[in-house]
Amino acid sequence: MCGLAGVIDLKGRREPDRAQVARMGAALTHRGPDEAGTLFAPGIGAASQRLSIVGLSNGQQPIFNEDRTLAVLCNGELFDYPERKAELQARGHQFRTGSDCELIVHLYEEHGEDLFPHLKGQFAFALFDFAKRVVILARDRVGICPLHWSRQGDFVYFGSEIKALLASGAVPAVADVRGLDHLFTFFALGSRRTMFEGVQSILPGHYLRIAFNREGRAAEPVERRYFDLDFPDWGDEDDASDPTALIDEFEETFRRAVEVRLRADVPVVGYLSGGVDSAYVLATAAKVRGTPIPSFTIKVPHPQLDEEANATVTARAVGGAATMVEAGPNVIAETYAALIGAAETPVLDTSCAALLALSREVHAQGFKAVLTGEGADEGFAGYVWFKIREAARTLDIGDSFRPSTGISRIARKFATPTLSFGELARIDDMIAGPHAQSILYNLVATSRTRYYNQGLKERLGDFVAYQDLVLDLPRLRRWHPLNRSLYLGYKVLLAGLLMTQKGDRVAMANSVETRYPFLDEDVIAFASRIHPRWKLHGFTQDKYLLRQAAARILPAEIAQRRKAMFRAPLAESFLAHPPSFVRDLISPQSLARTGYFDAGAVRRDCEALAKGEGKLGTFTSLGLGGVVATQLWHHLYLGGGLCELPRLEFPETAAPAAVAQPAPLAVA
Repeated sequence: MCGLAGVIDLKGRREPDRAQVARMGAALTHRGPDEAGTLFAPGIGAASQRLSIVGLSNGQQPIFNEDRTLAVLCNGELFDYPERKAELQARGHQFRTGSDCELIVHLYEEHGEDLFPHLKGQFAFALFDFAKRVVILARDRVGICPLHWSRQGDFVYFGSEIKALLASGAVPAVADVRGLDHLFTFFALGSRRTMFEGVQSILPGHYLRIAFNREGRAAEPVERRYFDLDFPDWGDEDDASDPTALIDEFEETFRRAVEVRLRADVPVVGYLSGGVDSAYVLATAAKVRGTPIPSFTIKVPHPQLDEEANATVTARAVGGAATMVEAGPNVIAETYAALIGAAETPVLDTSCAALLALSREVHAQGFKAVLTGEGADEGFAGYVWFKIREAARTLDIGDSFRPSTGISRIARKFATPTLSFGELARIDDMIAGPHAQSILYNLVATSRTRYYNQGLKERLGDFVAYQDLVLDLPRLRRWHPLNRSLYLGYKVLLAGLLMTQKGDRVAMANSVETRYPFLDEDVIAFASRIHPRWKLHGFTQDKYLLRQAAARILPAEIAQRRKAMFRAPLAESFLAHPPSFVRDLISPQSLARTGYFDAGAVRRDCEALAKGEGKLGTFTSLGLGGVVATQLWHHLYLGGGLCELPRLEFPETAAPAAVAQPAPLAVA
């Protein structure tokens, strides 16, 4: 992967300040420490930081087409590069680099803005069409690679991370309290909204199009959707009395997904937990290569959270060198500032700090690319809330008589008494719900009532985070209820947490690229089309078809192992006896300065922990950890002064980089 950043003059005439662009690129050095490049033209200034994985010696960016009328800066991997390259060469295209990203300019020559169905992989890119005077900022289908932008006057600033935008000096660091409310509702940011006012994420499956006009007026950025997840209409799913053929098809589809993700000019390793998902990834990788790949596992020194024993059994089964990385409360406390700095958002889930430590060890051992098992639970209904929802739905008759809806609202009303039944119905209308996740999100949101101060509640008014979600409601209502919940999971939890706070940010902070076979386009399409009973079989057998396939190459003990949510110690682990920086962050003075939280409620719960008066519940613990994380985020990004830790500073200058120019046609 790489990092990209840039400035676009919407009037298309002024060349952006080169020192400003250099600062933006330098803020992303951790994403691409191997090479740097820049591109300048009227109206355009862009920078790239490259992590060399494919085309090590000649994959420098920007990459041009044959006559230099197109250029691309790309973060990510296009895994079917060899096959696509051969097809394009047969059609007369000339390739000048060994980079997979060169596909983009040639596919654009062939298909224009209809190139996206021909891109297979994980990507975010900036494409510059100098002849047509069009800029395209695009992101992959499920949001593996990030891309952000902000309009300031007649300029657009974009970057793989928000750090690049802030480093420009033109995008102010101002808190968006609605973004904060997303975290305290979903513990994820699964929409365009970020924690910074005026800074947006480009949605997965979307691109931003900027077309300069010849009259000199400022262009208007237009967002377009090129992809959305899809499921068959309820009753039209692919079903079979004997699942053998489906298992065969899935096995081959998944094998291909792993095979192409092993393509690299550097070694590829894998993350290994105690569950079936990562085990199946690594076992398939070993089968494809004919030899196992090294694995990395987190060891949590806690009797209820430690996956070491299960992971050790799995490591023996799949083979390969195995590394255990311990992540106890001390590691979490010591890593938390780095985590928040990397994530660019408060992080409520402390396991993300453990994953940051894991990628640090991967980097320390000299590796750059790692396979991981995220996406299986979203595709094959692996979470417990899917089981609960489907059990409740046994009372429903079709989609017209639905007692389960009333049960869901009563349960959510019990969890959050301050919400009226009318408000719960309004939320359900926004998401064509209720869904399996609805009660979970209500439990997460109890911390809003517990910890928000009155001023923040007034600022939010009647806003609810659900209204920001971008969902195709007419299509959603046609699907089986389980598929509706899976769709919401892909949109919110996957894109807004697993691919950011647990994925891209914590890996790329240590210059490590994560690759996801379960998020392969063909794997997703297969899982989407099959009947829900091959995902959730009865109310107990989650990921049914996946487990049947895994049992062909893994011991039954591993293939049928029950799902265990990966967690690290929660807030009480380091709040019962907090380090000095945490005490400073949650002092009444610091809480008053930021203006988000009720100092009395925070003090009460922290004192109870310090006195050993029992543990907080899981969701209260998440919320209190979120208070600390928000205070730390504010300190790092919005001016410092809350604790002794240094605030984030951005480099004033960048390392020397090659400056690329388009063809003369572009600057005429």
